[in-house]
Amino acid sequence: MSADAAVGSADDAVTDRRERLVRPLLIAFLVASAVDLVGVLADVPAAHLLAKPLLMPLLAGYAAARRGPRLLVAALLFGWGGDTLLLPDSDAAFLIGMGSFAAGHVCYLWLFGRARSPLLAGAGYAAVLAVFVALLWGGLPPDLRIPMTGYSLLLTAMAYRAGTLGRYAAVGGALFLLSDALIATGIADWPQLPAPDFWVMLTYIAAQFLLTVGALAPGGRAKALIES
Repeated sequence: MSADAAVGSADDAVTDRRERLVRPLLIAFLVASAVDLVGVLADVPAAHLLAKPLLMPLLAGYAAARRGPRLLVAALLFGWGGDTLLLPDSDAAFLIGMGSFAAGHVCYLWLFGRARSPLLAGAGYAAVLAVFVALLWGGLPPDLRIPMTGYSLLLTAMAYRAGTLGRYAAVGGALFLLSDALIATGIADWPQLPAPDFWVMLTYIAAQFLLTVGALAPGGRAKALIES
């Protein structure tokens, strides 16, 4: 066998291994998501502590198995960093976790590239951000006002630009914004929906999944996710 043939055979073997992992990783992510959501809704902290740290590594592994963009994998792993750092009830861990999510948003923005986004949508997102920050400002702890405002600006930019990858990513970006808005209203002691943590996690999981859909098949069909 020639050297070129040997390299080609090795590449084919790696590709085959990746393709065999696609469905198991997707199923594992969906199972972990269900366990986490049921655990939060049923107030079983152990289920949440077990399942939440598994979510983004499984989704990142799935994206890698689908040979998705490295920036997508990086964004999901930064999300994992934020997920794990937000588990303990600590102000310092919260700020570092927010920084990890912010790094993930930078990865997403880099992934979206320079394609143009609708100006009307941008104006809408800017208006929502301005009104929300103004309403929330007085209820936030003073030491969190500036960091959360800066983070909100970055998150809103990511949500707005997500539409460059198609409708699934656009919805994912909007849901990410909604999820973090629910967290912010909780910090500001606004009235909350019943089971607020459930809605935070549901919108967050859906957001990351739909952003992954958009990055793997921009503008395409959702069924592309499970095709090898």
